[in-house]
Amino acid sequence: MKKNLVLTGMMGVGKSTIGEMLSKKLGLEFVDVDKIIEKKEKNTINDIFKNKGEKYFRKIEKKITLEILKKNNQVIALGGGAFTNDAIRKEVKNSSVSFWLDTSLKYLLSRLRNVKKRPLLNANNLELTINRIYLERKKIYNQAHFKIKCNSISKKEIVNKISTLYENSGNKI
Repeated sequence: MKKNLVLTGMMGVGKSTIGEMLSKKLGLEFVDVDKIIEKKEKNTINDIFKNKGEKYFRKIEKKITLEILKKNNQVIALGGGAFTNDAIRKEVKNSSVSFWLDTSLKYLLSRLRNVKKRPLLNANNLELTINRIYLERKKIYNQAHFKIKCNSISKKEIVNKISTLYENSGNKI
């Protein structure tokens, strides 16, 4: 039985893409928390925020994420804000090997410029919004077991780096 491998970081950094690649490489189940929430709520994250508010979303996110973390042998892509929740962060740190996928704000800005489905992004001033969210969260993301700088390396290199660190951790973290 292996500990979960958890990916955290800003929206748009590539947690879902990298997570799927890692699950194939490591032979573990892939779980995208945002997709599970959408399935259970029968609604998009954007519509949940719009119709029921961020407070409701965070409550559901916490409940579902903590349920997911009870299982093992998974690669889990957290939502961008999930790791900021104390209970989620504590459980991730105790039961999983966590990786902060970090990248430059310039890269995030280019990836998120035309995205309409991110409820926390203020399209009027995208750069300011991304900067604010990043500054609020970076100290918390930094509590992950490992930080992976994703700026100038390929997806394959990111996957190789994470899988090596995960395997070498011996699931002892």
